[in-house]
Amino acid sequence: MVVPVKNGGPDLVRCLDAIGRQQIDEQVEVVVVDSGSTDGSAERAERAGARVHQIPAGEFHHGRTRNLGARLAAGETLVFTSQDAYAATDGWLARLTAPLHGDERVAGVYGRQLPHHDARPPERYFLDFLYGPMPRRQRIEHEDELSFEATLFSNVSSAMPRRIWEAYPFSEDIVMSEDQEWSRRVLLDGYVVVYEPEAIVHHSHAYTVTGAMRRFFDSGVSAEQSYVAGGRSKAALWSAAARYAHGEVSWLWSTGQRRWIPYAALYEVAKFTGLQLGRRHRLLPTSLKTRLSAYPAYWDA
Repeated sequence: MVVPVKNGGPDLVRCLDAIGRQQIDEQVEVVVVDSGSTDGSAERAERAGARVHQIPAGEFHHGRTRNLGARLAAGETLVFTSQDAYAATDGWLARLTAPLHGDERVAGVYGRQLPHHDARPPERYFLDFLYGPMPRRQRIEHEDELSFEATLFSNVSSAMPRRIWEAYPFSEDIVMSEDQEWSRRVLLDGYVVVYEPEAIVHHSHAYTVTGAMRRFFDSGVSAEQSYVAGGRSKAALWSAAARYAHGEVSWLWSTGQRRWIPYAALYEVAKFTGLQLGRRHRLLPTSLKTRLSAYPAYWDA
């Protein structure tokens, strides 16, 4: 198991405790790659039995750091998770890795994400929209079939055989969405990605409106390398955004959360604005991209 960490605090303790409770008939090694924590996270992880490797804060990169953790790990199955995610049951790890056994065409598996108890309604709707209760097997035959849904994959809770990672390591030249960029490559090469909704972790973000715009700016920057395929998919983003907004408003209305509709509208406009700016980042000066991005060090580099 590979866990990137930066000042994980109580979230990291909760994550590692849940890993320690997993019931699985395999040895489990936990590799923590700590990028300059100042809150004692590295020491906490060592006390929990994890193997800790420390790097300077400025060296963190979504793809590069996970590749480093995978190289340090000894297992034939690689599992990736986040410090702010924790398993909902003691069977999470077994359910997450089960689809990898017996089918060599399965390149990777990802699990369901349920929001933390204090998550705002827009974040709850977003997670349920992406990670619902129904299992699915994702495959594509041509680049024209690429879409956000078709390439969906999340390293918040994912597993893959080491042989697949060795053939398809995570990209180290993408600001974020290293998981969907990886998914795109394996799918285009004929592999299958499995969504297992019974492998559940709790995970959500408490983004501000500005934070959400920055997150989706980076997603837009990464889109061409992950889920956008030609003009048709770009045009489809507008249609998908409209359907998503309509669904969210309907959900807020029907669940008695109508007071959240104005906030949700502002929040979604910020996300979509960030996405569109990110997709057009080549037209923007680096100084502006640094301010718009959640990872300014990426642009400084």
